[in-house]
Amino acid sequence: ENGNTFFIFILSSILLHTLPPLLPLRPFSPNSLLILFLQQRFIFSIISFMGSSVSSTSSNIREKDDSSSSSRTSLGDIPESCISSLLMNLDPPNICKLARVNRAFHRASSSDFVWESKLPSCYKFLASKVLDEESVSTMTKKEIYTKLCRRNLFDGDTKEVLLEKCSGQVCLFMSSKSLKITGIDDRRYWIYIPTEESRFKNVAYLQQMWWVEVAGELEFLFPVGSYSVTFRLKLGKPLKRLGRRVCNVDQVHGWDVKPIRFKLTTSNDECSISECYLNELGEWVYYHVGDFVVVKPNEPMKIKFSLAQIDCTHTKGGLCVDSAIICPSEFRERLKHFS
Repeated sequence: ENGNTFFIFILSSILLHTLPPLLPLRPFSPNSLLILFLQQRFIFSIISFMGSSVSSTSSNIREKDDSSSSSRTSLGDIPESCISSLLMNLDPPNICKLARVNRAFHRASSSDFVWESKLPSCYKFLASKVLDEESVSTMTKKEIYTKLCRRNLFDGDTKEVLLEKCSGQVCLFMSSKSLKITGIDDRRYWIYIPTEESRFKNVAYLQQMWWVEVAGELEFLFPVGSYSVTFRLKLGKPLKRLGRRVCNVDQVHGWDVKPIRFKLTTSNDECSISECYLNELGEWVYYHVGDFVVVKPNEPMKIKFSLAQIDCTHTKGGLCVDSAIICPSEFRERLKHFS
């Protein structure tokens, strides 16, 4: 009994934040990751120990009288409010794992108090874009979080927004049909090709043109943070032969003469300009346009971005434009996992 009481005291100390926060501040450092790992292992060890301890002493408890057994403490005696305080410091996957400990943990893991802390500050704006207003009013915060972590199309299925499930950060995807492409209505220059290689199931393909310009414009409410804008491009025409994906590069030309110019401007006067040659054949490549910072959580950000190669001394062709992506800057290296 004294052993169980001791471990409940230790766990309560964790719940009352006498130990450092369970989630380190980003960006992660080796030391903070080690602390996170040890703390989480410590908590799970406590839970496992107490579970086995209660199980192993159950036979002894039956032999004692009712007054003695009723005085024993167990993991189920921890106040639900304390459990909620613990869960608030964990990421969503670990919250769901701890929900299986017992009924108290399960109830705490479903409380609005816990999940509202995981939702981004702009979650009501996001919900208004992709969810019915009536359904939102009846959904729990956990259900809203779960729904927003799935693929949510809006604006005629030309844009998609989702939350990264571990961090709750916002990622936005804009299809080629939501971008302004010079000459897109003339099939001599551009055509849309259906393909499974795109999350939107089609891409814009440039056959041949002198003036190449693709631009995007967006007004959106982002949480505070740093974001990157990226184009997903490919040199070559995606095809399928005998059920296998292939890429025809016969029409690729003109991209090694002059670089493409990328430009990003925002409503808070940020501007980024860069140039890059396109030289990777047959592979989807994420070309970085620029970064911007959101400092006002309740103010929509206006963004304009573009790629252009408008040197009319030579033609260009064989370019696939899949989408533009706006995501937290720390996710840039992980973009291929979202596609």
